[in-house]
Amino acid sequence: MVAEWRKSTWGEEISLEYGKAIRGYQEACGKFRVFGSNGPVGWTDNSLADGPGVILGRKGAYRGVQFSREPFWVIDTAYFVVPKTELDMRWLYYAIQHYKLGEIDDGSPIPSTTRAAVYVRELRVPSPEEQRAIAETLGVLDDRIANLHQTNATLQAIAAALFKSRFVDFDSMAPEDMQESELGLIPRGWSVRSLDSIADYLNGLAMQKFPPESDTEFLPVIKIAQLRAGNTNGADKASTKLKPEYIVEDGDVLFSWSGSLEVEVWTGGRGALNQHLFKITSREVPKWFYYYATRQHLANFRTIAASKATTMGHIQRGHLNAAKIAVPPPDEMTRHDAVIAPLFKQTINNALQARTLAKLRDALLPRLLSGQLRVNQ
Repeated sequence: MVAEWRKSTWGEEISLEYGKAIRGYQEACGKFRVFGSNGPVGWTDNSLADGPGVILGRKGAYRGVQFSREPFWVIDTAYFVVPKTELDMRWLYYAIQHYKLGEIDDGSPIPSTTRAAVYVRELRVPSPEEQRAIAETLGVLDDRIANLHQTNATLQAIAAALFKSRFVDFDSMAPEDMQESELGLIPRGWSVRSLDSIADYLNGLAMQKFPPESDTEFLPVIKIAQLRAGNTNGADKASTKLKPEYIVEDGDVLFSWSGSLEVEVWTGGRGALNQHLFKITSREVPKWFYYYATRQHLANFRTIAASKATTMGHIQRGHLNAAKIAVPPPDEMTRHDAVIAPLFKQTINNALQARTLAKLRDALLPRLLSGQLRVNQ
């Protein structure tokens, strides 16, 4: 710890102000972001606090920390942070993460972070100049990560629109070039195929039956929670000696067919494929094709899963067989591949670059916030 940094308590430095309940924010398309305990939850036409600002989750199993450049609203499951001293707001955002204020738990049935528990915690506060330098160093990385995510959202929207136009709506096809099929009119020479006939849907294993070799030799287990988070933070551990097909690599397409149904391209690092997840592969069609073809049926799959009279809704392999898609002949697929594949590959590369930058940020954050590493070093 740096000796010249001011020793203080959080109660001397900040006030945690309660958010306020608001209606209709989930459906609204307002100007201001609405934050809850776990991050952005909607929009509203009014703001509760000015930006830049910091939001700290107050109730719930996960109480995150968020930063907003613009004015925002906070609902009653979170706090917004008001400084009492000269504090850079983005440094404050990183400091709250470093001191793990969101992990403070009062032991109640609903996990909560209380103001009293936060205020007594100690911290060291650098000069305003050094606060800004730390915030700028980490902020550059976070800004680049945000830009990559924003770029990916655009690329994914373009690729999804192209897929729908070319393989679902058949835009720009002349009527005389169409033929009847069980899907209705499709381009002449194309065939109607089931999802499970164009790709392999490999179900994962019950990884508790494959314990790790040691605490240092293991594969993180990729479950539904990891798929949704996009990383293996806090994941269970499994053996490294699994059959290769049950090992997930960056760029693999995963489909959670039980519980929360999602189809995602995995970019969270090497891991072990758990049960309730399909790894999708194909020797017949490109990766982007079976990814978007599966997503094309995702809304229907979710409806099927929701109708199950069980504690965890799911689909069965028969539903993959019943899900149909129009498939062009190989020469036409090659022409489509030349357009869509570069977009698809770029989203994967961007996601991997964002992960690398996040690792760098996470390595720097504790060293900079503790004073172990100075910005001028």
